Amino acid sequence: MAGPEYLFQRETFAGGDRWLARFVARPILSFVHREVASSVLLLVAATTALIWANSPWSQSYFDFWHTHIDLTVGGYHVHGDHGLTLEAVVNDGLMALFFFVVGLEIKRELVTGYLSSLRAATLPAIGAIGGMVVPALFYVVFNPTGEASSGWGIPMATDIAFAVGVVALLGSRVPPILKLFLLTLAIVDDIGAIAVIAIFYTGDLDLRWLAVAVGLTLVVRMLALMRVWALEVYWVIGLVIWYATLESGVHATIAGVVLGLLTPAKPLLDRTKAQDMVDHLPDDPSVEQVHQASFLVQESVPVTERLESLLHPFTAFLIVPIFALANAGIPLSTETLTEAAGSPVTWGVILGLVVGKPLGIAAFTWVATRFGFDLPEGMNWPQFVGMGFAAGIGFTVSIFITGLAFDDGGITDLAKIGILVASGAAGGAALALLWFSGKRGAHTEIAPEEHHSHDETSAS
Repeated sequence: MAGPEYLFQRETFAGGDRWLARFVARPILSFVHREVASSVLLLVAATTALIWANSPWSQSYFDFWHTHIDLTVGGYHVHGDHGLTLEAVVNDGLMALFFFVVGLEIKRELVTGYLSSLRAATLPAIGAIGGMVVPALFYVVFNPTGEASSGWGIPMATDIAFAVGVVALLGSRVPPILKLFLLTLAIVDDIGAIAVIAIFYTGDLDLRWLAVAVGLTLVVRMLALMRVWALEVYWVIGLVIWYATLESGVHATIAGVVLGLLTPAKPLLDRTKAQDMVDHLPDDPSVEQVHQASFLVQESVPVTERLESLLHPFTAFLIVPIFALANAGIPLSTETLTEAAGSPVTWGVILGLVVGKPLGIAAFTWVATRFGFDLPEGMNWPQFVGMGFAAGIGFTVSIFITGLAFDDGGITDLAKIGILVASGAAGGAALALLWFSGKRGAHTEIAPEEHHSHDETSAS
């Protein structure tokens, strides 16, 4: 049964014999701990949005997400001069938490993961650069000028949840190193996408608010260096940094990424102290002793890992599906589909993701192998290209960048249609190529300790 064994102990509700435990709790817990779970939920949310937006109740879909919210304290509008809608709450607020988890994942990989080794990280990084540059060039070829040209960042992104979900569906037909390589490549891709959002999709800057955000970010760094442990302090300061970033003109999600990168990726206490404390607990410990042991055990785990463990289910199973529900609802009338079929925006996105992604990743990696780098042991070139197609599933971050790139709702819908078509085509191509290039049962799983630092990566 999928999921941590402690969840299914007979002493727990999920491990009991009650009807609700056997037929509700255990199946749900088993599902959410599968690698494909978040991708399935994301697909369901996107499909629901499409059906709702094209049903007889379509107007209710758009009315709901465009519901105006007015937050005031005294006579002060918390959201400033710009209007606040439910869609904006999702895109500017909830997605900041999603990008915070992305920042945590990047920090973990840089300090203790695959990216901590320059030699191991170089080849995925080179592939990721190709997977960003070539799709952007494909898009620019189709949209060299005008408002549509600002969408060049759309096909650069990879949806980790969908990409890993596709690979997970194939089980032992693909080598474990392929998933590890894909995750590393996607992390570098995330870094690139975040840089693009911060540099190229930022509005007019308000330097006063930007100074507040930067100043408080330095305070967070100083507190971390002083080993201040109270997470509540960081949550409060982080909320103010998010608001200051929002008001500064820089997209608020960048605040989430920066705070994630500032989070310590090494334990604050030596694990031996926690182990000694637990080993010497009396048979009937006092409440104070239990609290002390709990504190030592907790602080012997890196803050990045603790926060990822806490927030990853929330972002993967709630925030990202809500984002898909709020943003994937596109009216698919005959006129819209006809326009999309001849639109350079739609084709720029489709060809950027379906052709540019795998071509860029494979071409840049092939060039690197000419200079002494080797493909990871156990991978062949057909599998590598199949992985490139999996990276062409843009979805979440591509849709997110679409909302930043265009003010025209018509162009936005054309780009989203391209993203949906491209993600489906890239996913299908990845499944087919990886299926036929692999042999069933030929590959074993990564050892738990080797896999640990990668098994929760699906927030982006």
